[in-house]
Amino acid sequence: QVQLVESGGGLMQAGGSLRLSCAAAGRTFSTHTMGWFRQAPGKEREFVAAITRSRDNTYYADSVKGRFFISRDNAKNTVWLQMNNLKPEDTADYYCAAGFSYARVSSGDYQYWGQGTQVTVSS
Repeated sequence: QVQLVESGGGLMQAGGSLRLSCAAAGRTFSTHTMGWFRQAPGKEREFVAAITRSRDNTYYADSVKGRFFISRDNAKNTVWLQMNNLKPEDTADYYCAAGFSYARVSSGDYQYWGQGTQVTVSS
């Protein structure tokens, strides 16, 4: 079991930056691929970024590539999402997820989910 708690969301103007954090409770954090997903009002949840358990590979949605960066510290049981050059279309609830070791972009490969943190980007 892994419990996930996101923080760091808020209101930001376009062009600004936010850093989301996801703190995990549980002894198996380092065995999971960690991912970030988002869901905008009226839209389906979509993949944002993922990082493998030993930080050797990262994956990004095309819409955020070059602006968002995912990182993790297994000693601190924490994963972060640095979001730069924010755009109004980044407005969404952002969710942290812990997945199987083979998890990448598919939400079905993630076993545990946080409650989400809201990000609003104004133009």
